[in-house]
Order: sequence, then structure tokens, then C-alpha cells
Amino acid sequence: MSTDDGSTEPEEEGLSVADGDRSPRERFGAEANRAVERFDDGVVDLLSWVLDTETRARIYLYLRQHPDSTSDEIADGTGLYPSAVREALAELHEEGRVTRSKRENGSAGNNPYGYTAIAPSELVSSIAGAVQSELNTVFDLDHHLDGADGETGESADEPVTITVEESEQ
Repeated sequence: MSTDDGSTEPEEEGLSVADGDRSPRERFGAEANRAVERFDDGVVDLLSWVLDTETRARIYLYLRQHPDSTSDEIADGTGLYPSAVREALAELHEEGRVTRSKRENGSAGNNPYGYTAIAPSELVSSIAGAVQSELNTVFDLDHHLDGADGETGESADEPVTITVEESEQ
């Protein structure tokens, strides 16, 4: 893109005239930060589908990075409202997606709970059965609609099987 003085400006997304004044290391750092933000957004989107809401996804990610955090620490770290964090934590704990334990503090007051998210492999395992069931319902749609499986007259028992194995990293 040409400017009034005949020079050119970078046309790439996210670059500005000021980027030309920065060192390659600074420009690389800025690009790396943008890539991480986009990656994080993609992870949050995927987890939002798995965990039902973006709030629950952000809490899960925070807890994977900061195990044994209190609800107040999670609210501070994620920028979510404390009441929304407490409600989501109660649901996630009830569903077995986070664990909690009493944290000892030195004061005479109540000891808060510390929360830790389950491993991603456990999270995937917990939803695999539901996804498998939904897929089998779609594959067996003719049977559900017509009472039979089209030409053969038989229903497919379980056409989709999902197996989750933990990787050895």
C-alpha cells in the first residue's frame, strides 16, 4: 500500500508502520502472542462445545494451569464474575469434571475449597459415550423414522464406536 510520500506500508494483517521500527525479536514476540491468542480462542471454542459454555471452558483451562485454586482466585484470573464462577464450579464438580478439596489457611475462618480440573483424556472419555450414542442415532435414523432399516429390514446395533486412549507423552 502506498502512502502520500511514496513509501509503502506493510499490508499483512496485524502489522503497522511502527512494526518497522521494532527489532525482529520484538516483531516475532508480537506475532507469537497473536498466534497464542488465536490458539487459545480455538481451544476455548472447542472446550465450550465439550463443557457447554465458554464460562465453564475458561474455568477448566484456568484450573489446568493453576490447580488447587479457590473460586476467588479463578474469578480474578479469568475476569469472570465470582457468582458465575461459583455456580459453574458447583456444576463442574457435580459432573466430576473438577475435583475439590479443603485448603488449609492460617486464619480461624472457613477453609476455602481448592479446585483442580480433571485431565483432558478423562474429559474426552467422559463425553465419548454421549457422542457415540448421538452418532448412532443419526446412523440409525431410517430405523427410527420408518420402524425398519430400509432395504434389509434390520437395525444396525452400534455402527459407531469411540475409544479413547491416553497418550504416552
